[in-house]
Amino acid sequence: MIKEINKNLFTEKPTETFYHYTTLGGLMGIVESKMLRASDIRYMNDSTELKHSIALLKEEINRRIESGNENPQLLNQFSLWLSHRVVNGPMLFGASFRTNGNLLSQWRGYSTHGKGISLGFNPRYIAMCASFHGFKIGKCIYDPQTQRQLVGQVVDAVESLAKSSCGGSRTESKDYQSEVFEKVEGDLLTISAILKHPSFQEEQEWRIVSPVIPSSDGYPIQFREGLSMLVPFYAFDFTRGDSRQALELQHVYIGPTSNSELSMKSLSRYLDVHGSTPKDGITYCQIPYRQK
Repeated sequence: MIKEINKNLFTEKPTETFYHYTTLGGLMGIVESKMLRASDIRYMNDSTELKHSIALLKEEINRRIESGNENPQLLNQFSLWLSHRVVNGPMLFGASFRTNGNLLSQWRGYSTHGKGISLGFNPRYIAMCASFHGFKIGKCIYDPQTQRQLVGQVVDAVESLAKSSCGGSRTESKDYQSEVFEKVEGDLLTISAILKHPSFQEEQEWRIVSPVIPSSDGYPIQFREGLSMLVPFYAFDFTRGDSRQALELQHVYIGPTSNSELSMKSLSRYLDVHGSTPKDGITYCQIPYRQK
């Protein structure tokens, strides 16, 4: 049941240009490595991403217990297990795209001293790269009612799995309950990757999401410096295995800057040198620049 929920959330196909906001330094890293750093979702936006999903699940669990659920111990153990696994579970990596490449809120986040860039990709190109590397593409869900319905289905799935797996005879066993929860862990983590707080709805974000990675052993996990800690990341390769292939760009926006003409000229030359000239050109955002 939970696998079907997971599958359905990643069936919608994007049709509009995918934009990834970054800095000038980030642009150079992406173009020259032809890779995008997909971060562990626990570290995205100071870890609030996954915590939002955990909070929704716990609200649903508490509602069911208060309404007289027939197996409160199972639900209580599920709630405790969620608290532990939010930090210690397997890894899942994601990267963000938006269909609006010229959002003021995003420029405010990335355009310090005129360094904001929005890289536009053909969504079919991203889909091919994702398929090649086993990633999924999902549209983030912001609507509170939809999120509550989805979370309710997830808890239904956990209860159903517990009953069917134990035949009603072992639901009191904490060890057995943990075994049940671990069976849904990967799907639960993947679903959580696209549940976002409603206050971010303006962003209309899409995410590429990696396969679930049980540990760093045997996987090319790397680290970058974050705002307050090291952030694990997994490199999303744009070349699909062909290192000779240049990064394919559809369009690029330059964020607010006091030197728009010079900035556009140098960026154009840089992309030409690396064989990544955007098919639809480079556009200045036209948002007035304010020096801080």
